[in-house]
Amino acid sequence: MNHLGTTQLLLVTGSLSYFSLHSMLASVRAKRFVAHRFPRLMPDYRLFFNALAVILLLPLLWLILQDPGPLLWAWQGPWKWLMTSISYLALIGLLWSTRSYDMSVFLGLRQWRERRRQTGDPETLHITPLHRFVRHPWYFLGLLMLWSRDQYLNQTLFYALATAYLVVGSRLEEHKLVHQYGDAYRLYRHRVPGLIPLPWRWLKQPDAERLTRLAREQDSSLR
Repeated sequence: MNHLGTTQLLLVTGSLSYFSLHSMLASVRAKRFVAHRFPRLMPDYRLFFNALAVILLLPLLWLILQDPGPLLWAWQGPWKWLMTSISYLALIGLLWSTRSYDMSVFLGLRQWRERRRQTGDPETLHITPLHRFVRHPWYFLGLLMLWSRDQYLNQTLFYALATAYLVVGSRLEEHKLVHQYGDAYRLYRHRVPGLIPLPWRWLKQPDAERLTRLAREQDSSLR
């Protein structure tokens, strides 16, 4: 029991520290600070941010693998087939959706190559097919992958903290998106749910294209 208690304490402390640092470095304030004080480092910021996020996550994942804790529940019979199918479909959806993103921007390679020093993304608002149904499709698909698995105590503890962070983090992220895309994103946020798709709230393709044009016009007017 003492060992389990120690693992849980490390998980909670490590997770909260990780999510806090991740949120702080992703903030506009942090980017503006680097752009103002260390402008030569700004083109490398996104690459550094992503690399640090992966490196600091590894100890938490190792801790869960080493000591997942006692089994809380396991999917049985038809439920196991259903949850396994959901998990694989979510993974396929995640991989398929990367075709709709400029992954060089997401990874920071484009900013590094072009030596960009701006704090905002070098793209205008882009509403992919999945974004027509949920504002944060990667978060939604990731949550499906996490919660469709058999659950062990320490693993579930980390998943719960990660879920809470995605809820809070998505809202913080949207403050930046509203700042960057203005009324276009406000209208988009009003029409499409955040983390869980809802059958009665989604964008038709022509509506998505109109919002994209509006964002492009607003971006041009600010330059």
